Amino acid sequence: MNNTCDNCECEKNISIDPSTVEMLHKAKKDGVETTWDRLGTQKNQCGFGVSGGCCRICTMGPCRISPIPGKGAQLGVCGADANVIVSRNFARMIAAGTASHSDHARTICYDLYDTGEDKDLTVTDTEKLNRVASRFNVPTEGRDSYDIAHDVAKAGLNNYGSIFNEVDLPPSLPDQRVERWKKHDLIPKAIDKEIVSILHSSHIGCTADAEDMIKSAFRCSIGDGWLGSYMATEFTDVLFGTPKERSTEANLGVLEENQVNIVMHGHEPTLSEMIVRAADSKEIQDLAKSVGAEGINICGMCCTAHEVSMRHGIKLAGNFLQQEMAIVTGAVEAMIVDVQCIMPSLVKVASCYHTKFITTTPKAKISGSIYMELDEHNRLESAKAILREAVLNYPKRDRSKVQIPNLKTEATLGYSVEEIINKLGKPVETLQDKITNIAPLAEVVANGTIKGVAAIVGCNNPRDVHNKNHIAIMEGLLKNDILVVTTGCAAHAAAKRDLLRKEAKSVAGPGIQAVCELLDIPPVLHMGSCVDISRIMDLTGILAQNIGVDICDLPVVGLAPEYMSEKAITIGMYVVASGIDTWLGSMPPIGASPQVVDILTNKAEEWVGAKFFVETDPHHTVEQIVKRVNEKRTALGLTL
Repeated sequence: MNNTCDNCECEKNISIDPSTVEMLHKAKKDGVETTWDRLGTQKNQCGFGVSGGCCRICTMGPCRISPIPGKGAQLGVCGADANVIVSRNFARMIAAGTASHSDHARTICYDLYDTGEDKDLTVTDTEKLNRVASRFNVPTEGRDSYDIAHDVAKAGLNNYGSIFNEVDLPPSLPDQRVERWKKHDLIPKAIDKEIVSILHSSHIGCTADAEDMIKSAFRCSIGDGWLGSYMATEFTDVLFGTPKERSTEANLGVLEENQVNIVMHGHEPTLSEMIVRAADSKEIQDLAKSVGAEGINICGMCCTAHEVSMRHGIKLAGNFLQQEMAIVTGAVEAMIVDVQCIMPSLVKVASCYHTKFITTTPKAKISGSIYMELDEHNRLESAKAILREAVLNYPKRDRSKVQIPNLKTEATLGYSVEEIINKLGKPVETLQDKITNIAPLAEVVANGTIKGVAAIVGCNNPRDVHNKNHIAIMEGLLKNDILVVTTGCAAHAAAKRDLLRKEAKSVAGPGIQAVCELLDIPPVLHMGSCVDISRIMDLTGILAQNIGVDICDLPVVGLAPEYMSEKAITIGMYVVASGIDTWLGSMPPIGASPQVVDILTNKAEEWVGAKFFVETDPHHTVEQIVKRVNEKRTALGLTL
């Protein structure tokens, strides 16, 4: 088929991914509306909303603040100015982002508590369980693994509503970082407390001080990054296994012509783990053959993809802006989802084909979907019931509507902190091993073989060209011998660009090439889902401890070039709070307040040793990062 159309600008203005462009043409031919069509109907988006200068917290409003000083409304009805309104709105975004990731973690805590030898959920990694138990001061000597797991789960749940405002910060945090947080009152009292405090403080008649509001947002985000998300990652590893290096394939071409195609989409790993296990059962395999399919092909979308790919090699179908595209192929029997980043539009897109769109959790019910809840008392049987619904849909596939892009790439992933250290030569057995055994990485950074490390994370946003900024920045940094680690939708972009293949070292500078050759790794290290940015925090913390400095002293940066969600903004906040300068590809909704802009891009450095940079041009971003990395190296007395 000819995959171009007259005067088509898709490749320039929508996506750099050919399979996505191909499906956009098919969607147009099939009369299917996509996210880019809906963006077009928005015309010029509300300037007050984009700049954060609209307040709708009470019913005296909505109040809108004029961006022109001295002209138009400068105060809301209650007297709040732009600085107050913007800081409240921004802090509420951080509270929502923290709630999303940390509620994911709460579910994992309860799942860990529900483990047992005769249950659907078991302890897979007992060694990691014991290390995690040590950090929570849970005794392990001579005890049954499940008794340990249950006590660890209860200790983790205490971080949500600590009675005495004491939380369990991970041991990978350098003492200097904790002391800096104490000095500026940034240590969270409890996860839920910080979320509630922001919602209370931003209520009408409460906090009207932008600086204090942003400090609350920092404190709340730290509760996400170093408590909620961190526990989600650690406890998930205990439940389902700590990721190790493995291979898979990526992009829409992973869908199969003659198999039942199941696309798992969302973030919480328990559903996808149960689906993978159920799909391997003889009962479901036999059912697939009975309807004429050669087998069952489970693929992942967004962060669920990373969870099951790192542990089972499940294929990566695509990132956020490809979820509609997967259904447009006409080859998906069911898209099964849990929470976060799931477009309600999937109901309408699925109705144009034979695809069943199945929701599974009361946290994300979507009108028009097929709702089949994953029963927490009988997870595996629930997963089989869901799969039966999907498999029996295979004969209804309209072959005339099927068009699977002939494009997929190979990818090597699964680089947990433990696996990275294992690649450096020594396994992790105790918590102290992490700090000690990271030494070879510290050495190649110190001698300049690797100039620095960049964590490229975050979503896709249809206001940006899909994947363009992710890839331009990754390739630019690699050429400057800056190692890239990645999670979430950015990791999908890297996979589709072949940057997760070991052979991709040829695009990097000589230092990165040498390290990749020595350790047999790709130049971009896949570290997991968006909640697994906690792995990156863990890595930077132990690297700082090995060198004997604070995290803010390291030649390490963070980037979210195409972010769109409240979770992503929260991640950016806790990365900056941890002492890592962070580049955003677009301005958050704070432009109406010069004070808030100044706090986040300037004054924050006084508090946490890092700040935000906003840069829309990926090439300028690379230049700025190289300059910043060299400044950090000079301050540490390292060679440039």
